[in-house]
Amino acid sequence: MQGRIKSKLGRITVAPEVIAKYAGASALECFGIVGMAAVSMKDGLVKLLKGKSLTRGVKATISDDNKINLDFHVIIAYGVSIMTVADNLIENVKYKVHEVTGMEIDKINVYVEGVRVID
Repeated sequence: MQGRIKSKLGRITVAPEVIAKYAGASALECFGIVGMAAVSMKDGLVKLLKGKSLTRGVKATISDDNKINLDFHVIIAYGVSIMTVADNLIENVKYKVHEVTGMEIDKINVYVEGVRVID
């Protein structure tokens, strides 16, 4: 389902993929996030995604009552607090996505798929 935004001039619809891409870009700005992850169901391997395939690590769904749900599959930096990084990601994304869309964020789930040492 697509998001719906009402304006003085009419209605705007936003595809979930657009919201996922914006949310993913916002998440990458957060301290401690190395990148988005893709998990191969075939062999269970976790792969760090590059910029163009960013939305594969983020799933956005929009409920019937026009609320956004986001699932993030992330890889975090070694040595940082998982709880702190996840809380920072949730608050940052919630604020930025709401500011851009005007839509309410219902739920943000963070799945930590791996830890990487960064230089």
